Amino acid sequence: MNGFKILVSLTTKDNDYQRAQAASVETVARRMGAGIEIVYADNDSVNQSQQILSAIQKKNHGLAAVITEPVGTAMVQVAETAVKMGIAWGVLNRTTDYTARLRQSSGVPVFEVDANQEAIGHIHAAQLAKLFPGGGAVLYIEGPVAGSAAKLRTQGLLARKPANIELKMIKASWTEDSAQKAVASWLKLRTSRSGDFVAVAAQDDSMAMGARKAFSVHPDRAEGAAWLSLPHLGCDGTVEVGQQLVKRGQLAATVVYPLTAGIALELYLKAKSSNAPIPERTLAAPVSHPSVEMLHPLTLAHQVSGN
Repeated sequence: MNGFKILVSLTTKDNDYQRAQAASVETVARRMGAGIEIVYADNDSVNQSQQILSAIQKKNHGLAAVITEPVGTAMVQVAETAVKMGIAWGVLNRTTDYTARLRQSSGVPVFEVDANQEAIGHIHAAQLAKLFPGGGAVLYIEGPVAGSAAKLRTQGLLARKPANIELKMIKASWTEDSAQKAVASWLKLRTSRSGDFVAVAAQDDSMAMGARKAFSVHPDRAEGAAWLSLPHLGCDGTVEVGQQLVKRGQLAATVVYPLTAGIALELYLKAKSSNAPIPERTLAAPVSHPSVEMLHPLTLAHQVSGN
């Protein structure tokens, strides 16, 4: 498969899932003999659009496809520009309102590859129900409102969580640093006392660890230690990071999120070699780590305590 290249646009290097996404793309590219270029947007939607436009408008760019995980909006104008130039367009971890339209008017593949985002919320609900049959308040760290992933994960959790689990929600931006800042700011409120909570749950592992960093520098050392003693839940569950955090006890559980970038690249390359169509939308299933069945109910006297 020589003579063309695929541009893969990811959100940030400061997230273990995004780094695992890049690694999955590199693995598929080596196995299938494809040329790739990976760029990171530094969590800046304008920068991401400019990076992609610069690449596709470059003379003799050699690009056959762009596979991107959008930072903010789904970049409809960038997608339209790419497709008009005969460049395939794949969207990761996002539901768009233009994919079907562009597929009808385009001669190149336009497709989405996502995990079942609501199922991630369902898994968090099941984990919390198993760990805390008696219920309690959970500090819940959401991703940004831009895009569908954070919203759908929250919807899934709200739909399945037991009535005796109450959520206190704060927002961050899929990075450890953003979560640390958000939690540190929230901890300044008089109502943010550890004794009122049974757990901390985040929509990704990096944000869960950002919360732990905020607790570790709490000005009240006893209060910080109490927060750190609460079970933390995350999502992404990469072999190198998230699953190791569970093994070390820094996370009570996580959700293994499929590496959609590698899936998308393989779908595109197989379709290109066989002239077969790519489905408009491919959904991969997340799973709990460890399985919900392996989790044991916790009490305030029996919790993870990793630092």
